[in-house]
Amino acid sequence: MARFDVGYLVGSLASRSINRRLASALVKLAPADMALQEIPIRDLPLYSYDYDSDYPEVAKRFKEAITGVDAILFVTPEYNRSIPGALKNAIDWASRPYGQNAFTRKPSAVIGTSPGSIGTAVGQQHLRSILSFCNSPQMNAPEAYIQFTPDLISDDGQVSTESTAEFLKTFMAEFRVFIERVLTVLPRGG
Repeated sequence: MARFDVGYLVGSLASRSINRRLASALVKLAPADMALQEIPIRDLPLYSYDYDSDYPEVAKRFKEAITGVDAILFVTPEYNRSIPGALKNAIDWASRPYGQNAFTRKPSAVIGTSPGSIGTAVGQQHLRSILSFCNSPQMNAPEAYIQFTPDLISDDGQVSTESTAEFLKTFMAEFRVFIERVLTVLPRGG
């Protein structure tokens, strides 16, 4: 059985982010043959094509981290019915300059949590549109819009509701199958 290295991006920069808690839970619930590591976005400057000929070191490391993993998991809140600006900025850094897009053929999945009853559904649709343009094959099902309650996930990633924990475990197992399927058709370095 193959082992997959998965980078995850937390769309929120907030220190008490509920999406960061969700990411911690997903790390714990992932299949044993998936190694997850956060690829931080906090220190990236605002993207401008003026940098295309000479990326700052932090942006080079960020893009190399994305290139170095088998797949990307986006764990993001919804801000004003879209994605946070910091996440869009990170995607811009990784996908530029033209012709050097780190997301090309990189399997991805999207999940998010919010206190609202529709979770992050609208923001996820915006993110999916961006990822389509970036040529990142996306896991389309199961969709995962998690309504967050104050005690749902602890700071260390423990999920208090068994049905939610099972759903998240299934989501990660499906992502693992999706990664394998995509990389069988679109091998690494292809």
